[in-house]
Amino acid sequence: MATLAAPPSPGETTARNPWPAVVSLAFAASIAALQNTAVVPLLPVLQRELHASLAAVSWTLTISLLVSAVATPLLSRFGDMYGRRPMILGAIGLLVAGSVLGALATSLTWLIVARILQGSVAALVPLSIGVVRESLPPRQLATGIGVLSATMGFGSGGGMILAGLVAGDYHMLFWVTGAIAVLAGALVALLVRDRAPSGGGRPDLLGATLLAVWLVALLLGISQGGTWGWTSPRVLGLFAVALVTALTWVVVERRVRQPLVDMAMLTQRGTVGATVASTLLGFAFFTCMTGISGFTQAPGFGFGASTLQVGLYLLPSTLFMLVISLFAGRFMRRFAASSMVAAGSAAVALAGLWMAVRHGAPADVYVATSLLGVGLGVGYAALGTMAVEHVDPAKTAAAAGVNALVRIVGGSTAGAVIAAILGALPGEHGYQWVFATAAAGSLVAAVFAAVFGRLNRRATGITAPAGR
Repeated sequence: MATLAAPPSPGETTARNPWPAVVSLAFAASIAALQNTAVVPLLPVLQRELHASLAAVSWTLTISLLVSAVATPLLSRFGDMYGRRPMILGAIGLLVAGSVLGALATSLTWLIVARILQGSVAALVPLSIGVVRESLPPRQLATGIGVLSATMGFGSGGGMILAGLVAGDYHMLFWVTGAIAVLAGALVALLVRDRAPSGGGRPDLLGATLLAVWLVALLLGISQGGTWGWTSPRVLGLFAVALVTALTWVVVERRVRQPLVDMAMLTQRGTVGATVASTLLGFAFFTCMTGISGFTQAPGFGFGASTLQVGLYLLPSTLFMLVISLFAGRFMRRFAASSMVAAGSAAVALAGLWMAVRHGAPADVYVATSLLGVGLGVGYAALGTMAVEHVDPAKTAAAAGVNALVRIVGGSTAGAVIAAILGALPGEHGYQWVFATAAAGSLVAAVFAAVFGRLNRRATGITAPAGR
């Protein structure tokens, strides 16, 4: 995994104002989130226009998240070897290329290829955290990471709004995404500077391949279980491939000198709370967003909404995430990161529970999306800090990369789980189970964040939030 050089000296941090670079990186990170959620309201549209099933078009979301899961640690390692700034610009370049290909695509196959190219942009988050840590003085680090994390939440909500503004035209959606990505790339090129790379080492390509194989096998088995049969040879075979490959991956990662994923970061007490909370919050976020989009567009038991109306239903989420991102620094100075993650996860759980129980009127959706925006804004602002505050400073990037990875893996399971639930329980009852599943995941995330946050503070003797 990626590692970091020592923090810059006070003279280095004051020679140049680092905040324009931080803001440009936050803008780029928000686009990384935007390109994923923007396709969520379009899934029913893609079903109609491309004549495909829900399980098939769900892969336009799932495949991007799967690529993100592999590209995030891999490009983080390349950032150590060749510099983070070139990797950030390269990831933005792939996003632009994928956007152009998606805008020109007329089949599901080419659209999935476009989404594969776009998926690598998720590596911007740990790469940007590495640059921010080198640029900001220690007293401002929590604020910088909080801004990056919170604007990711804002970008996630903004993607839903963008899908509505283009009125369900996926060609236009990809053109707009590409144009925004070009602007982000120009800002990064002008404003962001990077330390000389440490060099040396080599990427863990075998680990990346094994990770991709077991994730694809697992999610394909989950998404097709209702269609092929949960005990069919194909589904059982996929689960067997996933299990064997995952075990092999763990063995490989424990033995290589520079693994794709530092397994110790997944299990040590300082990070396990953030790991579990991040995984489940990522899952709950995409499950809620996708569920609300599908439910409100459904005729009959739903509202038969257009993509623009879906964007309006989700507008409270975007607004709350934007407002909270503006105050993320203040929150991080007053409250422990684990407490913020726990509170945010609890709010997301309440949003899922509300939709599971009350969904008969537009007002119910607005209540749920408001709770969702508050929860994601607060929780995402603190996840990055919670992941790194109890690890050795030299392992900050490794911890941030693992946290970003597990959040993406959690999110990538959402599409497969939704397809499985709706395949077994179509209609209103199925969506109730979708929302209830998201609520359960968020509730467990809140418990893990609260419990391990308290344990870590006791172990380190910290009684107030770090950096206050």
